[in-house]
Amino acid sequence: MLVIYGMTQNLSQISKAYDPKQVEQKTYRLWEKSGFFDPDRLPKSYTLNPKPYTIVIPPPNITGSLHMGHALNATTQDILIRWHRMRGFKTLWLPGTDHAGIATQNVVEKELKKEGKNRHDLGRKKFEERVWKWRGKYGDIILDQLKKLGASCDWSRTRFTMDPDYVHAVLFAFKHYFDKGWIYRGERVINWCPRCSTSLSDLELEYKEEKGKLWYIKYPLKDKKNASVTVATTRPETMLGDAAVAVNPKDTRYKSQVGETLILPIKDREIPIVADKLVEAEFGTGAVKVTPNHDIADFEISERHNLPRYQVIGEDGRMTKMAGKICEGLTTLECRQKVVDELEKLKLLEKIEDYTHRVSKCYRCENTVEPLISKQWFLKMDELAKMAIRAVKKNEVKFHPKRWEKVYFDWLANTRDWCVSRQLWWGHQLPIWYCENKKGEDNYFLSLEKPKTCLKCKTCKPKQDEDVLDTWFSSALWPFATLGWPQKTKDLKTFYPTQVLSTDRGIINLWVGRMVFSSYEFLNIRPFKDVYIHATVLTREGKRMSKSLGTGIDPLELIEKYGSDATRFGLIWQAMGGQDIRFAEEHFLAGKKFCNKMWNASRFVLTNKPPQIKRGYQRRLTQNLTKEDKKFLKQLDEIIATTNKDLEQFRFGQALHRLYNFFWHTYCDSYIEYTKKQNSKETDKLLLYGLITSLKLLHPFIPFITEEIYKTLPLKNKKLLLIEEWPK
Repeated sequence: MLVIYGMTQNLSQISKAYDPKQVEQKTYRLWEKSGFFDPDRLPKSYTLNPKPYTIVIPPPNITGSLHMGHALNATTQDILIRWHRMRGFKTLWLPGTDHAGIATQNVVEKELKKEGKNRHDLGRKKFEERVWKWRGKYGDIILDQLKKLGASCDWSRTRFTMDPDYVHAVLFAFKHYFDKGWIYRGERVINWCPRCSTSLSDLELEYKEEKGKLWYIKYPLKDKKNASVTVATTRPETMLGDAAVAVNPKDTRYKSQVGETLILPIKDREIPIVADKLVEAEFGTGAVKVTPNHDIADFEISERHNLPRYQVIGEDGRMTKMAGKICEGLTTLECRQKVVDELEKLKLLEKIEDYTHRVSKCYRCENTVEPLISKQWFLKMDELAKMAIRAVKKNEVKFHPKRWEKVYFDWLANTRDWCVSRQLWWGHQLPIWYCENKKGEDNYFLSLEKPKTCLKCKTCKPKQDEDVLDTWFSSALWPFATLGWPQKTKDLKTFYPTQVLSTDRGIINLWVGRMVFSSYEFLNIRPFKDVYIHATVLTREGKRMSKSLGTGIDPLELIEKYGSDATRFGLIWQAMGGQDIRFAEEHFLAGKKFCNKMWNASRFVLTNKPPQIKRGYQRRLTQNLTKEDKKFLKQLDEIIATTNKDLEQFRFGQALHRLYNFFWHTYCDSYIEYTKKQNSKETDKLLLYGLITSLKLLHPFIPFITEEIYKTLPLKNKKLLLIEEWPK
């Protein structure tokens, strides 16, 4: 009988076939019971590297469930964590979840709708209670699913972006920026989702190509009979809010007309022709309509030329009173048709062309986003963007693959001030309070706690700003706020900065850049050394997976069918450094077959009753070795070296391919077959040593089966494979 941390296994009782369902759940319970996911609970005999190794998990939304991207990313991180833990580092993989403001509020509002209610029926306090209740029931589902995949996170340190300590960190950061004058309240054109009733940052938009039309509209010149300037637009309904027509100052076609006056069709409003460098002379006719309240670029033009502003589309997505009687209350599409019909009557529609253009959509509800002017809270980005750029240019933060640096730099070099306020009830409410007596721009103040008296008039009960902060504002603090910042905690001192961030390319700008400048701003140090951008898992046809379209693959179904190890194998096998992975189920089947191969090879080694070997066995190999033994030892050294090199350079797929070939062909097909003809005690020991080394090298990739086999081996002073010494 072999004993290992309370587990016993008789060699004669090993089943003939490997069944992951009989192994994976009990093995994960064994790991959790050991406490070794927590770096502070590693056994005293464990040789710790002086340097810690930390990864914070990209926090999944509490509305989420495991998808293929999560599974690939979690497996990637788990490989790095298990590898470093076995190398003796004080290893921490910190898990947690994000409150996901818009997504979570949408989910709970849908539940209320089924009851014939909305959030306003409940009021803010009751609605928040309802969200917390929902979170208690469903919010940690994805973390439990990660356990099925084998994620060796320190669950005792699980964080949530709405935990009291984390909320304090978020408000502390807001106050820091506010006190520096970097957070300000201003009126700007923002991205507005009529469905979610909130502002969105540029990075929260998704763009969809749609087939539409390009309408060419004549704007008559005021003082020249039968003369006009033609503009081209994809949105005729917005012309009701036009304040000017703009041309490029270098466009010779319009040089003589700059400064002249046009008559805006339908509205009969006089508007000027202005010259502005922002106009692209190549688009349409080279003359563009300027609608300041409904286009970000047009707003900038209006600022430079002091143009009036007209709000013709409301926050509900319908036309306002300013649009005029014929369109007031209509949807934008209904108004579009009315405007086109009217232009045809006036004989001012020159022509219509088919046109494919990119339409901005809300990243949550997929409704079309409306650019609207709104008073919001913004964070100045100039200095912060420079910090983030400098960190990568100085190689303090490195991207893998390096090509993703360009995406990072392109956004930071052209970023606008960040609109950080959201018109939601779920999230971190702004610590801004408004005086009920004093009106005007200077009627607010900041307080992290509910003030007993108004700091402006000293008499009224001030009202807190109803907006919450953008979810990404709190996520930007994730690497250090999870470790206790702004308090100077032991964890922050021990485990920060972290070593690696593994994430998807879609949030390089939403998240990665913001974490970088946040860390430099608050701690004057990088948040992580390496950023690994994993591939995107696509359908077999090369399209993005979509649950709504029925093309999403559930990793839990793959785990049920093939086992967790085979699922991890199938994902990593394809992670060869490319931008995308096309889902192919045969790789998961190959993973299952490989696990069976390992099981059968191990049974063969054990049924031959190899002699027990001691720790440090390889160092005593000096004599009685055959030519084949020496060749095999050399091959073992080579696979150890190449595995280390591959993992150091984030070549996960290449490492797995090499390990697969080594175990299947070098170890099984070659060396095991050789040992069948050889009657040597030293060869039998080396055969066992080869199996032990293979299990250790493969453990980060396929941890369940390697742990199960390892506990049956005749090795003195054996520990859990989870914390065994990595081969040297």
